[in-house]
Formats: sequence, structure tokens, C-alpha cells
Amino acid sequence: MALKQIKTQRRRLADEVYDQLVEAIMSREISAEDRLVQEKLAAELNISRTPVREALMRLETEGVLEVAASGGFRLARMDQTEVRQLYQARAAIEGQAARILAAHADPAVLEGLRELIRREENLTNPTTRDYFIANRRIHRAFMVEAGNKFLLDMFDMIWGKAMAFHLFSAIENVDISQSLGDHQALVDAIETGDVTEALETFTAHIQAGFDLQIEGLKEADNG
Repeated sequence: MALKQIKTQRRRLADEVYDQLVEAIMSREISAEDRLVQEKLAAELNISRTPVREALMRLETEGVLEVAASGGFRLARMDQTEVRQLYQARAAIEGQAARILAAHADPAVLEGLRELIRREENLTNPTTRDYFIANRRIHRAFMVEAGNKFLLDMFDMIWGKAMAFHLFSAIENVDISQSLGDHQALVDAIETGDVTEALETFTAHIQAGFDLQIEGLKEADNG
């Protein structure tokens, strides 16, 4: 793991450390086997331990890290109950956005969503991170077009954390390519103008993601 020394004071150091740790998780430089110790990180970053401790504590609060038995922190592991609750929250938030969009079914908005989906799903030699980012951009586009900033904030809270990528990466144990696809069907459901059909289609789509997630976690346990 190679973190860059922090020299700028333009931002809070704790925020700089946090961003670097999130980036390291998403680039797979920090794995489930790594133990993060604040003294070691502070020395590598050439800063005091206080901002490092703040960043680590923030990631623990967000559920990304947990205290390691041998000291320090390691990537947290979500159990099936927590994963189910996460996907239930997604279904509630994204399903409501689908209802809002279906109530208007604006042709220009729907065509913009279709074009974005085509663009994001056109991946060449994709990595796990590419799949994650494409999925997040597609689903976030629906939230943006729904025009409800509170729903968008809740979406970002769920999808914006390093934990979201850490959890998503388990899908590569099955067939991560299944994470993309069927997004055009979401637009089709909205286009009908039937708010119930839009909600049910989004809920089914997110349920399929949950099933894939659980399958990936089971494969990881068996591996």
C-alpha cells in the first residue's frame, strides 16, 4: 500500500487522510487482510496521529472499518441481515424516485436516461471498480431526475461510502457482469406512466441485486 505524503494545508488533514483511505479501498490497495494502524499510517503520510485517528474513526462510524482483534482497524464485514437492510433502504429510496418519474414520464428525461445507460454499459475490459462506478452513475441519474434532494442525499449516503464498493466487490465471486443489464427495463417501466409498475420494477431489480450479492458473499465464504 503506497499512500502519498500530505503537504497541503488547504483542507483539513483528517479529510485528506479519509479521502486517501477511501481511494485505497476502492483501488484494492487495502484488502480484508490488511490491518490499519494509526501510528504506521501517520508515519507513512508524514503527519501527526490526530488526523489519522479522526479519519479512521470516521470510517468506523460509517461502517467501513471495524476494530481488529490484534489492534488497529480492518475492513468491516456485513452480515446477511445488514445487507438485507441496506437493499431494503435502496428499494424504498429508489422506488420512490421511480414513482416520481413515472408520474411525469417526461420523454426528454427518459431519452436522456436511455443514452446514459447505453454509454455507461459500454465497457471495455472492465474492472470491478468500473462495474461499480457504472452502476452508481446509472442509478444516481434516476435519483437526480426525480428532483428530490432529500432522496438524493439518502442515496449518496448508501452508495457514496467505501463500504458500498467493498460490499459490491463480493459479486465478482459469481459473475459481476450480471450487475449491469436490465437498466433499460427500468426506463420502460417509468415510460408507462404507471407508478405502481415503476415501483415494482425497481423493487424487483434491486431484489435481483440483493440475491446476487448474497450469492457472492456465500462464494467468498466457501472460497
